[in-house]
Amino acid sequence: MKNRGYYGNYGGAFLPEILVATFDELEAEFEKIKSDPSFWREYETLMATYSCRPTPLTHAENLTRELGGAKIYIKREDLNHTGAHKANNVMGQGLLVKRMGKKRVIAETGAGQHGVATATMAAKFGFECTIYMGEVDVVRQRPNVFWMEQMGATVVPVKDGTRILKDAINEAFRDWVTHMDTTHYVLGTACGPHPFPEMVSYFQSIIGKEAREQMLAQEGRLPKRVYACVGGGSNAMGIFSGFFDDPVELVGVEAGGHGLDSGMHAARLCSDDASPGIAQGYKTYFLQDADGQMKETHSISAGLDYVGVSPILSDLYESGKVRFESATDREVVDALKLTMRKEGIIPALESSHAFARAFKEAGTLSPADAIIINQSGRGDKDIFTVADAVEDPKWKEFIKGKAEEYHA
Repeated sequence: MKNRGYYGNYGGAFLPEILVATFDELEAEFEKIKSDPSFWREYETLMATYSCRPTPLTHAENLTRELGGAKIYIKREDLNHTGAHKANNVMGQGLLVKRMGKKRVIAETGAGQHGVATATMAAKFGFECTIYMGEVDVVRQRPNVFWMEQMGATVVPVKDGTRILKDAINEAFRDWVTHMDTTHYVLGTACGPHPFPEMVSYFQSIIGKEAREQMLAQEGRLPKRVYACVGGGSNAMGIFSGFFDDPVELVGVEAGGHGLDSGMHAARLCSDDASPGIAQGYKTYFLQDADGQMKETHSISAGLDYVGVSPILSDLYESGKVRFESATDREVVDALKLTMRKEGIIPALESSHAFARAFKEAGTLSPADAIIINQSGRGDKDIFTVADAVEDPKWKEFIKGKAEEYHA
């Protein structure tokens, strides 16, 4: 960092004056826990006893045979409690909230996994909880909305703007300004004003620590490449952080949507449609026009259609430490289907972006090489989107029958 909260040219904390004291308090508390070894021990114990950590590193033998080339390993964050890597961050922030003495948490969510994880944490620790979710995402992630509400969270559909993740973030910040004394905003990805990018990456680093140790234990060597999908960037930062000091190629995979030439995608770092800008309290690459107005994004996955990206990843992109690629909606569905048929594993649509790119490249590597794909979440939340994408006739008949029952 060249100064507080910056990673190269990106990051910072561009805040309204009313929030400065709240962020100063949050940063001070975060610095305390980072320098307190007992906190990380408490965190690891919580995750081990409540959230199934360490998650396995699974050798995908069938996919390896099918594709040829490198041995394929999958880091199984889908087996984390609540079905995604999101629990790592929210449980860590929950312990921090307890120390700060606040009684209410709020969060934004896109794919719904962060919302479910936050609602779970709030139920465990006894916090009041409100989740902001774009109206579009509420529709396509209805199962997650159901579980959030069953755990006692209030889910607020956001009807402003494009009604997706960036709009949910805006609404959560509006809430926080009004309730700073009692409320903590559990930001779900490695974006936003400092210290959020660093703090979320800190809690997610447990993924990379585990994956590195597991690969050495199982293979006796480091992987050739590590793949992770990139929306805001929390799962990517989590697994990449374990290999920053190693000669390992790190590959971030963004949402290619209908193709980079279509304008209907969410690729910030591997397209020509993004540029540096300041929004939502920090500086990074945003999909924006020449006037700084945010563009519409598209992805088959609700969690990868964010208009910005972690400022840490922006710096890693410019320094060449991480290579960024994209996967189209079609490639993602094909990769998901192949993984299900060959391994009996159902990745989330977000994670399937990393699978799609890894599948393209695995065959170009040697059988002496190994690669890791970070499976950031499980795909049962995506059943409506996936069933529609594969045009399953039995599923359509089931939905039609249920609709007729409700209207009878």
